[in-house]
Amino acid sequence: MKFRKEFDSIGKINVPNDKYWGASTQRSKKYFDIGEFLVRPVLIKSIAIIKKAAAIVHRKEKQILPQTSKAIIKASNEVISGKLNSHFPLKVWQTGSGTQTNMNVNEVIANRAIEILGGKKGAKKPVHPNDHVNKSQSTNDVFPTAMHIAISIETKNKLLPALELLNKELKKKVSKFRKVIKVGRTHLQDATPLSLGQEFSGYQSQLQDCIIRIKNALNEIYFLAQGGTAVGTGINSKKGFDKKIIKEIKKITKLPFKPSKNKFASLAAHDEIVNFSGTLNTTAVCLMKIANDIRFLGSGPRAGYGELILPANEPGSSIMPGKINPTQSEAVTMVCVKVIGNHNGITMAGSHGHFELNVFKPLIAHNILQSIDLLADSSKNFGLYCIKGLKADKIKIKQYLNNSLMLVTALAPHIGYDNSAKIAKLALKNNTTLKEEALKTGLITEKEYNKIVDPKKMINPS
Repeated sequence: MKFRKEFDSIGKINVPNDKYWGASTQRSKKYFDIGEFLVRPVLIKSIAIIKKAAAIVHRKEKQILPQTSKAIIKASNEVISGKLNSHFPLKVWQTGSGTQTNMNVNEVIANRAIEILGGKKGAKKPVHPNDHVNKSQSTNDVFPTAMHIAISIETKNKLLPALELLNKELKKKVSKFRKVIKVGRTHLQDATPLSLGQEFSGYQSQLQDCIIRIKNALNEIYFLAQGGTAVGTGINSKKGFDKKIIKEIKKITKLPFKPSKNKFASLAAHDEIVNFSGTLNTTAVCLMKIANDIRFLGSGPRAGYGELILPANEPGSSIMPGKINPTQSEAVTMVCVKVIGNHNGITMAGSHGHFELNVFKPLIAHNILQSIDLLADSSKNFGLYCIKGLKADKIKIKQYLNNSLMLVTALAPHIGYDNSAKIAKLALKNNTTLKEEALKTGLITEKEYNKIVDPKKMINPS
């Protein structure tokens, strides 16, 4: 491997000649070689969007030469497109402000821009990573701005469409199962009847509310810290720069970003992301309930509840022939546990904003973007490969319903709670039907019993 000498304020260091990164990145590779997780490409893309927007503003304001701006914009576009992904080698676990990642982007864009202009990589001429690419910026406002941009992009383009897909499939089941009357269950014990459609309407309503919560929380994410520079004062930037750069970011992303109402808060705390993560946490709780119910209702096929027939996507056992498992539900529930864990990490990290800066930014970014990614993928798969192909075992459902002791609840208004309870207990003890025991009491005739104890009449208010 051939190397070139690059330098920073610490001194000179060898950098692989085929890479666009510079001295700061090379040092970070050495000193923060922790774990396997790299900074996510969408975060790199978001930082490059900021660099492009800044170059546009600086050209309009005549603060950098037109050819310098043009080269920075071209290099930024290559980063945004993913063309230069191999030049971003840094791990998540680095400085808590994300300085090395910001410098990684600055260096890659600067060296690529130098190359575009016919210069020599590492020379810092005619494009300097700090003086030109990072002009009017600090990592302390770039990184939180990039976090918000990345969250917004991933939520709008990936998470919300995936949740809407799952919501759509649940809605179809609400309609399809509306006439399938089944026994209800509370405390894992038999309860009064409801329709399978009503049961699924509960799932669908839960998810719909989660989607609304996420959209509402996203409105806070649209406020950007850019323009606050080092501590929130905007030092080394021109007046109005925040509004101008965010206007350009809006054009590039086509998302409704706005300047932060208070840049001191935006640098020192990340309450908006903690709140947004809270909506993902709630969504994980919602999906955990839905996925668990579906796998329990699909348990069997002969020694479980067996009310639902799950799609057979793949063999379920390496030793038991013909076994099918609720694998989509299992995947979703594992994702939910991870998202809940990520939220706990974000909560702790969000609480560690000391004075003018929160230095848990890379952790917060990693956790929130991972949660968005996992929830999106698992929700899409759950909708397509489980809910879509789900069927009701109407024979099994009818058997359970007809054998349910809690149908006796319909008799209570007519013969009283105590008499109804006595009938249910006798039917259980004697292994007989409710009807047999009810008629033995003489409190009700067969005609009256047949009219009152009708499951179809028991799934709505009388």
